[in-house]
Amino acid sequence: MNFLTNISADKKTDKELILAFKESNDSRYLSILYQRYMDLVFGVCFKYFKEAERSKDAVMDIYEELHYKLRSHEVENFKGWLHTLARNFCLMQLRSPKNLKTTEFSGDFMQSIENTHLTNEAFEKEESFLKLEDCLKRLPGDQQKTIELFFLQKKCYNEIAEMTGHDWNKVRSFIQNGKRNLKLCIEGKNK
Repeated sequence: MNFLTNISADKKTDKELILAFKESNDSRYLSILYQRYMDLVFGVCFKYFKEAERSKDAVMDIYEELHYKLRSHEVENFKGWLHTLARNFCLMQLRSPKNLKTTEFSGDFMQSIENTHLTNEAFEKEESFLKLEDCLKRLPGDQQKTIELFFLQKKCYNEIAEMTGHDWNKVRSFIQNGKRNLKLCIEGKNK
């Protein structure tokens, strides 16, 4: 690009080129600045698109967008700002409706009306839980308390003994007798 050599801009900093572009509206300053980071922009685009040709097109589109964006933004770190601009451009392209993949709707994947209600198995489980809860309430006080602490609150024998004031063997006895009484109650042998 011969026209770039006419401007002694190659030695200018990014900030000086931005200022020169904004003051003169001369796109040659922007071209010099953009060429410094064109490989970076291409790399960002290629990371997202995974296609060289699409990435090259995006590099040119970002350059066009840069003409407008740079005029309206105060940029302290051009390289970082450009990286963010390129990333956002790629993400917006990927999110655009033309890039969304659609799948044909198939009635086979719909849940049938028969499956919308609880199955017999679910009703049986619910009934078993209710029966267990009722039988737990029927246990003598110390058995009920130790069973709740052991199975529902996941306390160990030592913790239960400390909490209830019973010795370790008594806690073990309450749990074993409570389990047996629960089983009998659930099976309907001890009403």
